[in-house]
Amino acid sequence: MLARTTLVARPATPSFSALGQTRNMATLREIQARLKSVTNISKITASMKMIASTKTTRAQRAMNVARIYGKVSNDFVKQTDVKKAGEAKELLVTVSSDKGLCGGIHSSLSRQSRKFLAENPEAPLVILGDKAKAQLQRSYPNNIKYTFNQLGSSVPTFDEASVVASTVLNDKDLEFDNAKLMYNRFVSAIAFETDAIEYYPINQIVEAPNFKSYEFQEDVLQNLNEFLFANNLHWALVEGHASEMGAKRTAMENATKNANDMINRLSLQYNRGRQAVITNELIDIITGASAL
Repeated sequence: MLARTTLVARPATPSFSALGQTRNMATLREIQARLKSVTNISKITASMKMIASTKTTRAQRAMNVARIYGKVSNDFVKQTDVKKAGEAKELLVTVSSDKGLCGGIHSSLSRQSRKFLAENPEAPLVILGDKAKAQLQRSYPNNIKYTFNQLGSSVPTFDEASVVASTVLNDKDLEFDNAKLMYNRFVSAIAFETDAIEYYPINQIVEAPNFKSYEFQEDVLQNLNEFLFANNLHWALVEGHASEMGAKRTAMENATKNANDMINRLSLQYNRGRQAVITNELIDIITGASAL
């Protein structure tokens, strides 16, 4: 009876070979599911890279036009030889965007903005874009006067910049002597630099030493003041948009490359595991046939 009980109870305990096969099958199933997931991600990132490449070309064309107008207006200000006052109250305008998946382009801009605010803790802050807002409002919530979003969903336009400029300049409570527009300057399709554009109000430009060489009517000066601010703002927006599209293209290219590398590793791991399962099954068949 004892021997019969032992013989009956023994097959209920799985053998080491069965445990190994079950574990391998579960592992192969997990690898196969992960391989399918990474393959889908690779297809998505490749499509986003292609879209970003098209948008980068379009953004560069708009940037080249805006850069011409921006440099001409800034050369005019430089030729007047306007100087910044010693204790001037500065306004910081951080030109960002609402979208992510473009590397550290927003972090670099927020880092330079925090550095400026650390040196000028009383400076009012205007933020364009939700990404910079989320990073700056934790450190300097009391400095924020205006925030704008939904700008540059496609290529930024001069009308959008004009609305922002009118809102800032028409606010009587927002007093500043000059403004610094912090933005990402487009260098190439794979590189950008955080830069700043200086804006001087028209009353300081009129008092500049070399302004007398220009002839202006009094009623034109206010319009010129708004145009200079809106033009600089549009230039910064378009440069930032081109830099963002270039950074997004690079980020999606790197993501696709990493996904393909992971697919190769998972495929190799899956094939090795599958081959091991087949080998174990063949060994069991051959061992059983030899025993018979």
